[in-house]
Amino acid sequence: MIVAVDAGHGGEDPGARGRHGTREKDVTLAIARRLKARIDQEPNMRAVMVRDGDYFVPLGDRVTKSRRVQADLLVSIHADAWVGPEARGSSVFTLSQRPTSEAARWLAKQENDADLVGGVNLDGKDRFLAQTLLDLSQTATSDHSLKLGGAVLAELGHINTLHKARVEQAGFAVLKAPDVPSILVETAFISNPEEEKRLNDQAYQDKLARAILAGIKRYFARNPPRPQGPLAMN
Repeated sequence: MIVAVDAGHGGEDPGARGRHGTREKDVTLAIARRLKARIDQEPNMRAVMVRDGDYFVPLGDRVTKSRRVQADLLVSIHADAWVGPEARGSSVFTLSQRPTSEAARWLAKQENDADLVGGVNLDGKDRFLAQTLLDLSQTATSDHSLKLGGAVLAELGHINTLHKARVEQAGFAVLKAPDVPSILVETAFISNPEEEKRLNDQAYQDKLARAILAGIKRYFARNPPRPQGPLAMN
């Protein structure tokens, strides 16, 4: 079972910044590395880092890499931010072109402003058939993304306040792989001084990694990954 672990932002894109100078790109990489280490300790599981250093990866390339390694899941790690310091808590998002809230729409726009995402290769197929196959794939993937998101959100609720009690949806470009269930985890609000301090704490970073892994394992227990081989969908 392969999990693509995506540390949000990087390089010239620092992401959000906390009141004490913490950069989102740094805490997301630290948490992503801890999550990879824990996944790699699990039998029959392996993590692939989408970004493993302080460099910029276009959103489309993040999707492409997760598909190229035949990932069963994509987990994108972020830290939320708001104009005021009072907002707090963890959130989980999946893809939808119809955002579940205005805040979700705003957050997706902030993340997507970096660049544009590429699509799945459907060259050589009849246009109507290709669109039908893509729609079917995206419907199934969306359903599994929601299941994964719900499992991870429940585990995050054990270690932090939940900003939203349900999985939110918005048009995040990094979640647009049509055949890889994908979630975006907003670990905490970097704009909240208390949560910014916790995001810099190594023990808390490890708690977040353990909670995300527990959600992934719960999802896999209920939804075994698709078979790999000549009959698997490309």
